[in-house]
Amino acid sequence: MTQQELMQSLKERFQELVKQNSLSTDEVKITTKSLTPEEAIGTPKRRDFPILTGQEVMLQAEYKGSFGQAFTDAPTIMNGTLGDILSLDLSEDSHNRAMFIATINAVMTYLGLVDRTVHCKTEDPEKCAQEFVSFVRKNYGNKKIALIGYQPSMLEALSKEFTLRVLDLSPKNVGQIRYGVKVEHGIDDYKDVVLDWADVVLCTGSTLCNGTIVNFIDIGKEVVFFGITVAGAAYLMGWPRLCPLGR
Repeated sequence: MTQQELMQSLKERFQELVKQNSLSTDEVKITTKSLTPEEAIGTPKRRDFPILTGQEVMLQAEYKGSFGQAFTDAPTIMNGTLGDILSLDLSEDSHNRAMFIATINAVMTYLGLVDRTVHCKTEDPEKCAQEFVSFVRKNYGNKKIALIGYQPSMLEALSKEFTLRVLDLSPKNVGQIRYGVKVEHGIDDYKDVVLDWADVVLCTGSTLCNGTIVNFIDIGKEVVFFGITVAGAAYLMGWPRLCPLGR
């Protein structure tokens, strides 16, 4: 599946959901804005989260008092209707994709179809990491884990108990040793790590915004997406998703 095909499928499924719930003519505004790091994640003791180091921005959409968020490196601001959002070109414009994804999360939260679409804060990411350790231990035992996306609390916690490799795209991280694990390149090392080595893939939902999520769909092994960004898309597309402490 190509990025364009995925976004088209996601748009069509969301359009059908809007139609089924009689929201097609809804004139209630969608408001998107970029959150400050403190608004997005609070003040955790650990300071190497991508959102705190300037590598990512949290985009938030509001729909009828419900909120949806999405991590992106392409922040933007918009006021518009659902019709405006559905008319966006998603194939090439990462700003549009981020707005669309945050909006899906907000609308589907409003409809009661998904939850945990707002990021956990302060010390919750550390607790979340321990939840992932328990999840992996229970479901996968000693299988080899590929962690997609530099998530410091998860990387440290998981690497203490499991055989793990991590991929990322940020030049600030790639090639560095973090918590005893070398951060490998998300594109150059993809085949070696994901296709040839890993038994299970834990993939950040942020890959939905940058389009690389297509590299983790139907690859012949189990993939679990995590985080808030992928909440609505996971529901619409039938992907497994884990986000223990989202709000």
